[in-house]
Amino acid sequence: MEPITLRERQKERRRNRIYAVAIDLFKRNGFQQTTATDIAKGAHVSRGTFFNYYPYKEAVLLDFGAELVDTLADQAERQLQNGVSPEQVLQEIFKQLAQFCSKDKDLFPPLAYEVLNPDPDRARTAYQALPLSKVIEMCLRPLKEQGRLRDDLSLERMCNLIADTFLMVALRWSAYNSEGDLEQELRKSLAMMLDGVFKR
Repeated sequence: MEPITLRERQKERRRNRIYAVAIDLFKRNGFQQTTATDIAKGAHVSRGTFFNYYPYKEAVLLDFGAELVDTLADQAERQLQNGVSPEQVLQEIFKQLAQFCSKDKDLFPPLAYEVLNPDPDRARTAYQALPLSKVIEMCLRPLKEQGRLRDDLSLERMCNLIADTFLMVALRWSAYNSEGDLEQELRKSLAMMLDGVFKR
């Protein structure tokens, strides 16, 4: 493995600084109110440098969401290894997703809209950056191997349907400023989806 050069370390530090400043500004001032110029100024780089690292403002949010999904994947793997039931692990994932959406209510809609972006390249980039369905698959695979899931749908399709359900329920809740309990809404949605994937 080749050592990281000074130039590469500087680029990584610059990207991390841009990312940290952007997320801080998004949380303090709102995503829509924060411009690429604001981020560049706060990170002490030119606007062009910002776009060298992030081709559009929403790309910063993809890094933010990817960190969350990575954290959920690590936690799910540990819990499953410790004998926690796949259903309980899924419930915990949805609980943490609800907490994320509630805490960063202004950041979730633009992040979710990226997955639904009409530009297929941007939508694909967002989907790949936020592999929630893969975390769900980690939980459902043991159930599939035990023969507890229906056979007429592939595991991939079931996981995508559950991930899509989370996306739409949370997006509706955050975009329309719902006052209800998102965690409760997601718990009900997950229960309905799991009821649909188990064998009768």
